[in-house]
Amino acid sequence: IKRATCADKSARRRNFRRRYTDAPKVDLPKKSKAQDEQPQETTVEFLSSIAGLLTTVLFIMTFVFQTFAIPSSSMENTLLIGDHVLVNREQFAPPTRWLAPVLPYRDIRHGDVAVFLSPEQPGLFLVKRIIGISGDRIHLRDGVVYRNGQKLDELYAQHVLAGDYNPYRDNFPAVPPSEMYGVRNGKWRQEMSSHVEGDDLVVPPNHYFAMGDNRDVSYDSRYWGLLPSANLIGRPMFIYWSFITPPDEYLRTDMGDRFASMAHTILHFFDETRWSRTLRIIR
Repeated sequence: IKRATCADKSARRRNFRRRYTDAPKVDLPKKSKAQDEQPQETTVEFLSSIAGLLTTVLFIMTFVFQTFAIPSSSMENTLLIGDHVLVNREQFAPPTRWLAPVLPYRDIRHGDVAVFLSPEQPGLFLVKRIIGISGDRIHLRDGVVYRNGQKLDELYAQHVLAGDYNPYRDNFPAVPPSEMYGVRNGKWRQEMSSHVEGDDLVVPPNHYFAMGDNRDVSYDSRYWGLLPSANLIGRPMFIYWSFITPPDEYLRTDMGDRFASMAHTILHFFDETRWSRTLRIIR
């Protein structure tokens, strides 16, 4: 067996290089400069996109959702003064053909918390809990609610004025309404007896009986009457922000008070926001 000499090895290496260097070269297609560049959005297209987004948000906030601030203590401790809630305006509304497949329409139920326009004071928004619907028979005995003869187990209700007995408030509708008991609505004082059968108030069609969870201080259906279904606005879904607010804040309507309130909110946003209530579901 002959050993390969250095000359033989050099010759084989030259032949190997020649074989591959003489092979025809394949030119890969080069990307054109136009293909490398992404199309730039024009100013008109950008403004059009922003306008479309704002229109969508405005539509949703006007017709589907709305924000409200809680002004009074009538729903404590479910809702506190200064809670800001997001309200679903469509859930209790009559279903529409084009929104019915995407929105959870349903009839109002016992125990629902609802936002509505006050039957007594036009333009005033109220938040209460629905205790009675059409056909229900309602009465109170010593502050306890009975519906259709059954005592309600209301874990959400509270009584804060211990020893403060109001026969009209606590034994509704057994005691006739009177101004001395806080019934300021003259129309309801005249009308209430027409809805009473025996010991109960009977809720008529297309109406509701609403009460606040803070039973001793709530100004509700016992005082201003039955809630027409046409006054319903919607159901509060959750608290998106809660800020410590004075009880009389909603009465301060002049520009000076509003400016002072805004400045106070900005300065104390972090230390007076109730962070633990943020995104709390309302039940």
